[in-house]
Amino acid sequence: MLTLAIECATKSVGLALLDERDVRAELYLGPGRHHAEVLLPALDGLFAMAGLTPECVDLLACTVGPGSFTGLRIGVSTVKGLALATGKPVVGVSTLEALAMNALPSPHLICPMLDARKNQVYAGFYRMGPDDLPVAERPDSLTNASDLLQELGGREVVFLGDGALRHEKLIRETVNGRAIMCGSAQQRLMASAVGLIGLRQFRRGTIVDIPTFAPRYLRLSEAETTCGKRSG
Repeated sequence: MLTLAIECATKSVGLALLDERDVRAELYLGPGRHHAEVLLPALDGLFAMAGLTPECVDLLACTVGPGSFTGLRIGVSTVKGLALATGKPVVGVSTLEALAMNALPSPHLICPMLDARKNQVYAGFYRMGPDDLPVAERPDSLTNASDLLQELGGREVVFLGDGALRHEKLIRETVNGRAIMCGSAQQRLMASAVGLIGLRQFRRGTIVDIPTFAPRYLRLSEAETTCGKRSG
């Protein structure tokens, strides 16, 4: 089965083509240009590198959040367009679950964190499952960094993501010697991870309804918040 995976939830853009669990081609574009400027040209380049066409794809996978409001909209809209054009099934993947892949095969609890500003983070708790992919121990949520860290008790925890980097001092003070901080090479959110997790979800029968498929933000946008205040 050929899976096309798209990652636009963060400041970067990621694309990958996987034949079952083997990566056929992958692109990672770091921060700097708007998602809308680079995604479609990068998609053309990915297929050209692999010598394939969109018609060859059997499954579409993309990150659905949490993350950048604009990036998620662009990623989900692109996948919905491809699904409508090709008739292929779609799976949505948690941004944090895909990020947790970078810490495997650690035996410890894994805590991916994305910076949500205002001293908040998007975070979840994961462990390595029997299929060598992450398994959620705590649902993804938006929370204060200090409140999240109080839940950890005496466990050793692997931290990664820009939220962990932003709150590293607080993490080390709170977890007190039990924090394992991932290095810079483990902070990139890779589309191949999205593809691997997406394939597992497809095998389990978890596909999305295309007409209602939408990002999972976990927080209202600034515009929605402002509108709510005005209406109240």
